[in-house]
Amino acid sequence: ASMETDDDVPLILTWDEANSGLLSEEGERGDESNFGNGVHIYQGKDRENNDKFFTHPRNPKALAAYLFAHNHLFYMMELLTGLLLLMLSLCEAPAVPSLRLDVYVHATLELLALVMVAFELCMKLRWLGFHTFIRHKRTMVKFVEAIVVLIRQTSHMRVTRALRPIFLVDCRYCGAVRRNLRQIFQSLPPFIDILLLLLFFMVIFAILVIFPFLNPILSPQYFSTLENSLVSLFVLLTTANFPDVMMPAYSKNRWSCVFFIVYLSIELYFIMNLLLAVVFDTFNDVEKMKFKSLLLHKRSAIDHAFQLLVSRQRPMGVSLKQFDGLMRFYRPRMSARDRFLTYKALNTSGAPMLSLQDFYKFYEVTGLKWRARRSGEHWFDDLPHTAFLIFKGKFSLSLLSSSAFQYTMYVVVAINGVWILVETYQLNSGFSWSRFVPWSYIVFLTIYGVEVLLKISGLGPVAYFSSGWNLFDFSVTVFAFLGLIALAFNKAPFYFIVVLRPLQLLRLFKIKQRYRNVLDTMFELFPRMRHLHQWPAGGHFVGLWQCPSCSSLHKGADTSPADGLRIFHGPVQLS
Repeated sequence: ASMETDDDVPLILTWDEANSGLLSEEGERGDESNFGNGVHIYQGKDRENNDKFFTHPRNPKALAAYLFAHNHLFYMMELLTGLLLLMLSLCEAPAVPSLRLDVYVHATLELLALVMVAFELCMKLRWLGFHTFIRHKRTMVKFVEAIVVLIRQTSHMRVTRALRPIFLVDCRYCGAVRRNLRQIFQSLPPFIDILLLLLFFMVIFAILVIFPFLNPILSPQYFSTLENSLVSLFVLLTTANFPDVMMPAYSKNRWSCVFFIVYLSIELYFIMNLLLAVVFDTFNDVEKMKFKSLLLHKRSAIDHAFQLLVSRQRPMGVSLKQFDGLMRFYRPRMSARDRFLTYKALNTSGAPMLSLQDFYKFYEVTGLKWRARRSGEHWFDDLPHTAFLIFKGKFSLSLLSSSAFQYTMYVVVAINGVWILVETYQLNSGFSWSRFVPWSYIVFLTIYGVEVLLKISGLGPVAYFSSGWNLFDFSVTVFAFLGLIALAFNKAPFYFIVVLRPLQLLRLFKIKQRYRNVLDTMFELFPRMRHLHQWPAGGHFVGLWQCPSCSSLHKGADTSPADGLRIFHGPVQLS
């Protein structure tokens, strides 16, 4: 059997009477308590929930609230409530004209959403208890914000609307947002220290400008007063006014350039790079500390669960029967085969029972998904006899994996790149590819298409598309084919697809190991950045959009939330 990662959220604690699995009827009731306690430790400490030890429920009522608060329905309710509160800004004054609602309508919707927030907080209060509840900072901020909005009786400056993203950030699906915000706040102290050092040198250079030996030389347009000097030096730090700020002084005295060279060397090239290095190093250290704390947190949870699962007769390990009962609590939908394979994957030593060292890999192994693997050597071994002979006779894996075939394709790509340069030069001479289709386009596209068909037939569709480079080659070939259609039918709006042809030249960088490592790292980071910053980017954008637009008066303002975005285009004008 083969394994692949599975990020499914662990299900809530239930006792599945129907699916007995590998357990016999005898002993189920005796071990039921241990199974429930063990899985309770696991549920609270799973990487999805990440609850602290002191937040575990201590009585049946708290346990019921805990299970409800870790349900998918509860997660969706939190998400929909946060989205509803954010979307209300489109309907409230200042509102988008086409979405404007009566004050009673959006006030009722807001009240309904806040009641749902209050219900969520009550469930968490019942689960955590009063003392633990008031010590949870994020929950208390959410509670205070909800209370402040609920007790509002008159229209006033809607500053509280800018805090609405808190309700969305607090939901489970915005865990990446909370993690990034927390790490940003934890990285601020060293960042502020270097920033103060940068401002200190800026003030020193601004004071030097006022001295008599520099003031007559420098332009009064930029360095007339101390405040004007600070602004000019700050802009110079971004090189936005360079060399304009230096030229008047340089025209009077060439040695005045020393002042600007020293300033830029210290501020721009040293302290700014030092600031970037400190931010990166601090953020990286915070990430490492968080990873270490989570790892130790999981190991502590596994220690607790292991002590609850072992029996007096066998205190040194967990048997298959006990592990099967645990997994029927932890993953009720997991089949008996998968539970058995999970147990075998944990039991690397081959002992009759799982030791504590084997049990430490619980989170990694239980996150795997098992599926049957084909026993044949090639992907077409299971096809009918006729199809098998066709693929076996015409396509050979040795041809596809040979160095001669790979370097032949590299030579073809290089020739294609040179030919693209020739075509580009011909375009400047009066040729236009909108009037005819170049024969070279058809030749190279045919070669690339044959290569794609050879690889798909030889490796199989699954193995072919599992490679990032193969997927890249396939995408570029498909876009090149679409560009050929655009040229053939003279579809002017789609000529931009033709520009994607030079992307095939990236394949040449696979020859050198260093370039291959850089490109592999880039292709590896892109999906992670997309998944990691999908919520943070949306959350931060919503926060920036909410804050400027919510500073308008609740009554009497005729602006729209889109005015908040004008800060990126020009000055904000509020009536």
